Amino acid sequence: MVSRPNSAARLDAVFGNPAAAVVLAVLCNILWGSAFPFIKMGYRLFAIDGTDTPSILCFAGVRFMIGSALVWAFGSALRRRPLPMPRGRVLAECCGLGLWQTAAQYFFYYTAVATLTGAFGGILNSTQSFMGVILAHFLYGQADRLNARKALGCALGFGGVLVATLGNHGSGSAQGIFCMLAASAIFAAAGPWNKAVTQKADSFSVCCLNLGVGGLALALAGFAMGGRLTPQSGAGVPVLLYLAFISGAGYVLWALLMKNNPVSRISVFGLLIPVVNTLLSALLNGEPLFEWQYLAALVLVCGGIFLVNRPRRAAAA
Repeated sequence: MVSRPNSAARLDAVFGNPAAAVVLAVLCNILWGSAFPFIKMGYRLFAIDGTDTPSILCFAGVRFMIGSALVWAFGSALRRRPLPMPRGRVLAECCGLGLWQTAAQYFFYYTAVATLTGAFGGILNSTQSFMGVILAHFLYGQADRLNARKALGCALGFGGVLVATLGNHGSGSAQGIFCMLAASAIFAAAGPWNKAVTQKADSFSVCCLNLGVGGLALALAGFAMGGRLTPQSGAGVPVLLYLAFISGAGYVLWALLMKNNPVSRISVFGLLIPVVNTLLSALLNGEPLFEWQYLAALVLVCGGIFLVNRPRRAAAA
């Protein structure tokens, strides 16, 4: 009889395959790039005003709890048995990660979405890639130090953000800008923690708890503050379910990719997020596309992401 751990080993082998990793990283970042415009669409379909923080938290919390359930169902079906849950200290770490990476990050993220255009918000959110590079320098030292190429990439990326803010052309408030940058900083800080936890527990279980605990915290806070979640048309529920799918599929894909690949192999594909975000924001929400600030910022941000994630060439023999 084939032992149960072999299924996890086969999954790791697929995600560790370089060609498969590229395809899955592209898919993951396309999904994440579509999140911002679909959240803004969801606000319209649920009649959530940008100042209605309680309902915004309800919308975010329910999305992540559904996403958690989807992760649990898929992981259990894949293993043909209920998803194993960690215990003790590892369980506490997973719950803490959920409160930090999901609840705290998306409190700021969803607040920012309500006040920023998709293109501008996506460009601001891309700073998480550069913050992660800077943080890695201090966490890992020589193993992932900030060299001249990475420093230039970070400079280009942050330069792109500055270009996008020229004349406040992103039609976003100072509060929205602060919240998106705060969300990016939390995401960057959570990366090493997430990677460490997935080495101690099943990736699906970590994702399930991350989304479930964080989503529950957001939902409880929102409903306790008087928030409501009432769809105004038949399209509201499908949009919410799609966002739940993004959260579940995106977190699982990324966790498995991070577990089985060098970070530099997959992180470069994060340049797709602001591009997909901008295109879909124009298509779905009627936002401006061919504005020189956005186009220039996208070029700088994507160039910066490419530089910081480009693998170092092996020294000649």
